[in-house]
Amino acid sequence: MAVERKQLPEHPLRYLKAPKWRKGKIEVYKSDECERLLRVARDDRGSLRWDLLIYTALITGMRRAELLNLVWTDVDFDTQEIHVNPKPDKAETWSWLIKDTDSRDLPLTDELVAMLAEQQASQPDKYAYVFVPPERYKVIQKLRKQGRWTLSDARLKVINNFRRKFQKIQKRASVRSLRFHDLRNTALTNWFANGMSEHDVMTLAGHASFETTHKFYLAVADDLVDRARVAAAAGLGQNLARIWRAPTFTSK
Repeated sequence: MAVERKQLPEHPLRYLKAPKWRKGKIEVYKSDECERLLRVARDDRGSLRWDLLIYTALITGMRRAELLNLVWTDVDFDTQEIHVNPKPDKAETWSWLIKDTDSRDLPLTDELVAMLAEQQASQPDKYAYVFVPPERYKVIQKLRKQGRWTLSDARLKVINNFRRKFQKIQKRASVRSLRFHDLRNTALTNWFANGMSEHDVMTLAGHASFETTHKFYLAVADDLVDRARVAAAAGLGQNLARIWRAPTFTSK
């Protein structure tokens, strides 16, 4: 407007360039790190089954709050699926909402089904939650009766000192200090690496936007480029290098 009125010779922001945003790095656990985590977690003597929790996160890509609010009615042993559903405020369950979507279904492996069946058999009869230890469940139920349990608590405080306990397992396993959420990142990138489409990963991950899923795809694509470069250097690149270094002979 000011330019049109001859009040300014040109738009003051004409030569201002938009900032270039760096593509955020997605942290994932390496295969050997996952193995060490599971090995150490299996020997953990705490009441929470860390090995099962970690393994389920790696297979299903579920978020921490989704795992800790998982109840046995969400697990379908016949179809080998987990139904990620919001929870109503009832006598045996506290209210909890899913982050981005209403609900979704996730496939289970034979091994994970067997581990979950073993977990259920070790719990009291008609016990509701898959991962919440019975003693912690009693504490939460007491807090609920006192009106001291909120929707935010159901997302963040189901297990006391969760992050610190997970970091101890990482340290004992000599694994980098990544987040528990990076187990989910690892699952999603593995899905892409094994040929799943962006739409399928978006559906299974429960992402609200395509952009979030595409971020994981780009991370895997970058990794594929790096691996292709290594493979080329090890194969054709070496052959070309040998030809390049070979002595040349000129005819007289």
